[in-house]
Amino acid sequence: MVMKLDFSTYHSNGFYDELIDGQGVPRPWAKTLIDYLSRLDAAELNRRRAAVDAAIMTMGITFTVYSDSANIDRAWPFDIIPRVMPNEEWRHIEAGLKQRLAALNLFISDLYNKQSIVKDGVFPPEVVASSRNFRPQCVGHMPRFGVWAHVCGTDLVRDRDGIIYVLEDNLRVPSGVSYMLENRMLMKRLFPELFEACDILPVDDYTTYLYDALAALSPRPGTRPVIAVLTPGIYNSAYFEHSYLAQQMGAELVEGPDLTVAADDCVYMKTINGLRPVDVIYRRVDDDFLDPEAFRPDSMLGVRGLMRAWRRGKVGIANAPGAGVADDKVVYTFVPKIIRYYLGEDPIIPNVPSYLCMDARDCGYVLANLDKLVVKPANESGGYGMLIGPRASAAERDECRQRILADPRNYMAQPTLALSTAPTFAGDGVAPRHLDLRPFVLQSQSRYVTTGGLTRVAMREGSLVVNSSQGGGSKDTWIVEARS
Repeated sequence: MVMKLDFSTYHSNGFYDELIDGQGVPRPWAKTLIDYLSRLDAAELNRRRAAVDAAIMTMGITFTVYSDSANIDRAWPFDIIPRVMPNEEWRHIEAGLKQRLAALNLFISDLYNKQSIVKDGVFPPEVVASSRNFRPQCVGHMPRFGVWAHVCGTDLVRDRDGIIYVLEDNLRVPSGVSYMLENRMLMKRLFPELFEACDILPVDDYTTYLYDALAALSPRPGTRPVIAVLTPGIYNSAYFEHSYLAQQMGAELVEGPDLTVAADDCVYMKTINGLRPVDVIYRRVDDDFLDPEAFRPDSMLGVRGLMRAWRRGKVGIANAPGAGVADDKVVYTFVPKIIRYYLGEDPIIPNVPSYLCMDARDCGYVLANLDKLVVKPANESGGYGMLIGPRASAAERDECRQRILADPRNYMAQPTLALSTAPTFAGDGVAPRHLDLRPFVLQSQSRYVTTGGLTRVAMREGSLVVNSSQGGGSKDTWIVEARS
């Protein structure tokens, strides 16, 4: 007997679902997709999924997990049912993301120069003073266009109320965009007929926009710039992305020892034909390891003298050193005020309500409600160090309590959100899984937002953790034009 994919019994268990409404009816922008999938049998979908999994392995689309007994490359976990959003909603989100990055870049510039926002009492001086990512080496500097964070990955979530919220901003070395691009390519191979039936907006132009944003930073305008992607090396969890983006842009893929800073403070790449000037570095190395002369002297990943070259305007660096001062979950709570201060506008996309443990009243509330809240350290990423209170044990909550009491500045908390769900192919049927969305925003001479982004999905039933390092996977994200 042929078993069709059955959406009639699909229930999101009270959560907002991206594709199916509370009455079990496909949302207008997802109807074409759901109707198509309903005509396919589970065996056919399993065959297609197997073909995609084989392609992922053949193409080497992997990520590295560090929490195992060894660093292990794993195939990228991919779900074959895409997330779909209407373009009308996306245009609103796009405007909000551009607004947010514009304000954050003004904020970073201000912190390293006049600190007007601190002097005016809008931003606490103690947050700057205790910031792990504030770099004194950047004080007094102004990079080209006044832009510090050229590439931002902003994490968005939709709550039970259907409203999109910003969960956090990633401004240091945000990753994931290569998987967004590969997801689209995989879907085109998997369901080519759907790309004829649906008006799906493209994402393929990202690397062109990234190249243009980087090229604009060149200290030699009028000449074709030499752009290098600086990677920590093959053992980094995002090495696939580093090599992918370099290849797509026609840029050089380099490690620290491949570069040198000469007596003229210019950066050169070592080649078999001698030294070749480098104009722009898209660095995927953290500040601490970027330049052993300026930061950690024991770093083997960076380039000695790189900060001197950057400060003298001899090389462009994206993201700029020091941009991570705004990549802090405590700073995140002030972003609505930052937007109002620099732009004189209300935020287009709201923050998730948050509690600062450095505030005595907030801290008391957090400590009294650890079983209800999500607690996050200020500067961790990938889901590490996070406590999901309702799902934590008493021992885990007590350990978190001690960490907060020891260093309240380093922690903030948020309500446990009812993250939206979407149908995910599980076994021979569909089941709801929670997800978030990471669009990528570029800023240089102008600003650009990807059409959609990387949808990350918690592959385990009931899980709210979407990070690939914590067992999550991903979906293609379709922004579609409504048809009359």
